Amino acid sequence: MTESNQATGFNRSVKEDAPRGPEGLASSSLSDLLRLMGADGADLAQTDAYPVAMRRLRAGATLFHEGGEAEAIYFVSVGSFKSIRTAEDGYEQVLGFLRRGEVLGFDAVCMGQHPTAAVALEDSRVYGVRVQDIFTLAQRVPTLDRVLHLAVSRQLTSRGEIADVMAAVAADVRLARFLVQLSERMQACGQSPRRLYLRMSRSDIASYLGVAHATVSRSFSALAAWGYVQVSNRDVEILDLERLRGFSRSTRGLMDEPARHAAAPRQPVARNGPGSVGRITA
Repeated sequence: MTESNQATGFNRSVKEDAPRGPEGLASSSLSDLLRLMGADGADLAQTDAYPVAMRRLRAGATLFHEGGEAEAIYFVSVGSFKSIRTAEDGYEQVLGFLRRGEVLGFDAVCMGQHPTAAVALEDSRVYGVRVQDIFTLAQRVPTLDRVLHLAVSRQLTSRGEIADVMAAVAADVRLARFLVQLSERMQACGQSPRRLYLRMSRSDIASYLGVAHATVSRSFSALAAWGYVQVSNRDVEILDLERLRGFSRSTRGLMDEPARHAAAPRQPVARNGPGSVGRITA
């Protein structure tokens, strides 16, 4: 199935789109979706009768396009996505990164078309509920209504993260805030808050932070030189989370850093090997 068919073929029957490979649509149940979103209890057994579609996408595939018809609301089951908006000059602005348990496409319900696009950062799976069915289902299944409200509320809260990032003047502080936010999200999911694997590229991070690609690489090198992190390509280990969090609370970054760390020994920076900051790539 081509990427174009993936983006526009949701309204065909689940049977027709049953996947013969790693991409496409498959049948699942509402109870699976609700368990993904943290719901439990005996009432979930009654939701097995409500089918929902599961979409499979390879890394780089588009879940929905900017300006496309809002056919469904999606719940990330496996993998991660980036939300992007394209400017008139063709520049792709990354607005956010979404992971397991988060909702995609809900902001399109009021307009009937998507104001942004969603692209898979890795092989991913999502549950899809048709827009025309979502409100009826929510009335019939109060658990879905509660789950949807909580998910959208969390997403609205996370939208404030980008405002917090952009409030920093220095690029290295913006990057520090981004890493701290990512660390907190990983911890909330029961994963290590110190060992991060960045699914997004350096270009995606640069777009999200509102800086140049080269600036992101320099900022990673600076954070590594100060002993906050160790970086090897997309693997980031936070060596001192408290100091990184403290630095992220500053505004001007490099202007404050010499005074802040004048008495603190700097971690040695490996120029070769797995900890080398010189190996930062897109």
